[in-house]
Amino acid sequence: MSGQQPRLRGRLAVIDDDTAFLELMHDLLEEEEDFEVLIHREWDNAYEFVKERRPDLVILDIRIGGEERGWTILNLLTLDPMTRPIPVIVCSAAIQSLHDHQPWLDKFGICALPKPFDLEMLLEMVDRVLAQERGGADQQNQT
Repeated sequence: MSGQQPRLRGRLAVIDDDTAFLELMHDLLEEEEDFEVLIHREWDNAYEFVKERRPDLVILDIRIGGEERGWTILNLLTLDPMTRPIPVIVCSAAIQSLHDHQPWLDKFGICALPKPFDLEMLLEMVDRVLAQERGGADQQNQT
C-alpha cells in the first residue's frame, strides 16, 4: 500500500546542544518509536522555535552552550499562555540544579529526568506525559 504514512504517536521537540544526544533521540524516538522529532540546537531562539512549531511535548536540556540556559527557555515557555500548555521533560546532567529547582518544576507539573538515563525510562515518561496531556484518551482506547 504505497502512499500511506505510518500513524505518528506525537510530535516531540528536543532542545539540546549535544549532537550525539540529538542523533540518539532522533533514532530512538522517530525511527524506532514513530514520533515526529523536531531537533533544535540553539538556546537563544528555542522559545520561538517551540512557539512556532507547537510540538506535543518538549524534551529540554538545562545546560546548553556551557551554561544553564534551559531555565531561561523554560521560564519563557511557562510564562506564555500559548506555550504553557505544552508539557516539558527536563533532561540534564546538572543534577544539583534539577534538585534545587524541583519545587518549581513540581509547581508547573514539569518532569525531570537526570542524565544519563535509561531509554526505557524516557519512553515511559514520554508516554505517560502525552497520555496525561490527552486526558487519558490513550488509556481509555485500550479498554
